[in-house]
Amino acid sequence: MDTWESPLSEALVGEFVARHSADVEEAVRKAAAAEIMPRFRRLAEHEVDRKSGPHDLVTDADRLAELYLTDALGALLPGSVVVGEEAVHDNPVVYEALRGDAPVWIVDPVDGTRQFVHGDPGFCTLVALAHRGVVLASWTYAPARDQLATAVRGQGAFLDGASLRSGAPEPGRPLEVATSHPDYTTDEQKHALLGLWTDGVAPRACGSAGLEYLAVARGRLDATAFSWEAAWDHAAGLLLVEEAGGAHLTLAGGPFRITGNNPLPFTTARDAATARRVTGLLSGPEDRASHPGA
Repeated sequence: MDTWESPLSEALVGEFVARHSADVEEAVRKAAAAEIMPRFRRLAEHEVDRKSGPHDLVTDADRLAELYLTDALGALLPGSVVVGEEAVHDNPVVYEALRGDAPVWIVDPVDGTRQFVHGDPGFCTLVALAHRGVVLASWTYAPARDQLATAVRGQGAFLDGASLRSGAPEPGRPLEVATSHPDYTTDEQKHALLGLWTDGVAPRACGSAGLEYLAVARGRLDATAFSWEAAWDHAAGLLLVEEAGGAHLTLAGGPFRITGNNPLPFTTARDAATARRVTGLLSGPEDRASHPGA
């Protein structure tokens, strides 16, 4: 059984992932098979609750799949901790582990719960392994579509074993950008997102964040513009896009940090030029002339 050695070395991480990536994949698939798919399109009313609002849903599938993954992933790497969406909802202090010294499994058991509740297959399970704020490996599994995307820092991104390259948007074609739902934005963020409603850009509401990131990594979506920081929604997809050749950028001109305190909204895009273009639009008309990507 592996134990964590400190200080962290890239070689150690690569060795762990090389030996145990299949074990992580098995855990993700088993969690979905045991707790998620049996409830897909079969949810009873008592199995669905609301958290912060009408679009922020949680189900028995979310809770039970997270418990399954917490046990399985912790056993794979003794000394690691798990930061899961539902655990943080119950105890926000859990989130502080992202800033600690132990390796962290970041888990969103059902990303796209709203879609899951409505019987839409556009949901996924997200798992990422991070240390000291750096995402090292990720797994994005869409069980209703039986698709698995993986990424390891410095080793590329893959979908069902095939290498992913995000490429660059087609010149002259409007940029397709998936954006945050208005219910999850402040007035200031709404104002920033309005910058995308301009010639040459085709914004639309986002679905599952994890699947939007996968679409960017596949070159099927040009960019995202998201206004929330929850690491479980972003960690896996950020690495997937990076390893496919894409980029992420905040309004301050630097990359998104999973540990928080990012200027919002931020973008993830198929290439660095597109990321700069989107952040230039998000920065506001009064700032665009001086923005580094404008």
